[in-house]
Amino acid sequence: MGSKYTKRYTEEFKRDAIALVDSSGKTVTAVARELGISSESLRGWYRRAKADRGEGQSGELTSAEREELKRLRKEVREQQQTIEILKKRRPSS
Repeated sequence: MGSKYTKRYTEEFKRDAIALVDSSGKTVTAVARELGISSESLRGWYRRAKADRGEGQSGELTSAEREELKRLRKEVREQQQTIEILKKRRPSS
């Protein structure tokens, strides 16, 4: 069962942890255990870092692409809400 508290790590810590995986030759799980963090967290950071470097799986989005997608989805939602409001205000014939 998950905890209500999610620990936040600095970007510097994440970069250092990813660099340790790259430089040590150890598995993500071994490095995570040494650092006392979740192996799933480190695996996610590592996967995103690889995608950002162009080394990710085919079709995997970079961080910049994920941020753009998030922004565009928000923009579409806002535009849909505006359209609905304008439809309700339009006088019926």
